[in-house]
Amino acid sequence: MSRKNKVKVFKIILTIIVITIFIGIIIYLFPVMKNLSTKEGQVAFKEKVDSSGILGLMSLFGLQVAQIFLIIVPGEPIEILAGMCYGSIWGTVFIMVSAGIISTTIFFLVRRYGKKFVCDFCNEEKIEKIEKNKLFQNPKKIEMIMFILFLVPGTPKDLLVYISGLLPIKPSKFILISTFARFPSVITSTLAGENLAIGDWKMSIILYVAIVAIVAIIIFIISKFDKDKLTRDAINGIK
Repeated sequence: MSRKNKVKVFKIILTIIVITIFIGIIIYLFPVMKNLSTKEGQVAFKEKVDSSGILGLMSLFGLQVAQIFLIIVPGEPIEILAGMCYGSIWGTVFIMVSAGIISTTIFFLVRRYGKKFVCDFCNEEKIEKIEKNKLFQNPKKIEMIMFILFLVPGTPKDLLVYISGLLPIKPSKFILISTFARFPSVITSTLAGENLAIGDWKMSIILYVAIVAIVAIIIFIISKFDKDKLTRDAINGIK
């Protein structure tokens, strides 16, 4: 079997895993999710999650592995689910630690196998566009660029994980940035999930909007002091 076909099979298997786990979680939790607006329903949901034990954590980790490898699968639903099951604090800790582990693994796989490995999972045109962008090849600016891109909600963070292995950034700096700069995005989703678990839909929306607004203000402030237009050029560079 050719390398290309092996990658296709791998992606198909991951997709099947994602669908299977999602369906399994829905079947397992749906009976108690219907009554989250009541105190009894919230208690029943919590008991259901607690009874899943390590299997629940492994399922969530499996979803995140597949989500980062497949790239096309959005991370927000998994983060919201983590918030629902484990609360905003522990849900955020779980997502950030597992994302750090997975991102670090991919980074070193790219460093080991090179561009060919990245092309197996990412759009080749986007890869070449970023590689040809002098901004991303500048060792003095790459750390700030990656920090901004991981901080901004909505940027393709999983694509950045693959691309980073091809860029002039130190592994230690990448690990720190790709793990901790995700915080605003992750806490936004886990807070929304935590409030969904207690049936407070309005607060979920308010918190989500508030944190996105705070991050937008931070980015605005950074861009105001960014004489070289680094923020704008970095975001445009990955579109």
